[in-house]
Amino acid sequence: MPYVNIKVTNEGVTSEQKQQLIEGATKLLQDVLGKNPATTFVIIEEVETDNWGIAGEQVTKIRKRKENEKDI
Repeated sequence: MPYVNIKVTNEGVTSEQKQQLIEGATKLLQDVLGKNPATTFVIIEEVETDNWGIAGEQVTKIRKRKENEKDI
């Protein structure tokens, strides 16, 4: 009974994109490990960018800085 947890920032992932992720992860486990899709669970969690950090910095601040650099 595989369990896949996909975490993404909450920056506009559509329902259709989530469906593609669920289908793709399920198919990957079936193709690579021979797992039964009927018992494969895929969970998608959306995380606030304030709660996601890269290289010691919040994604919110990184995005804001990149937007400001475009304006220059």
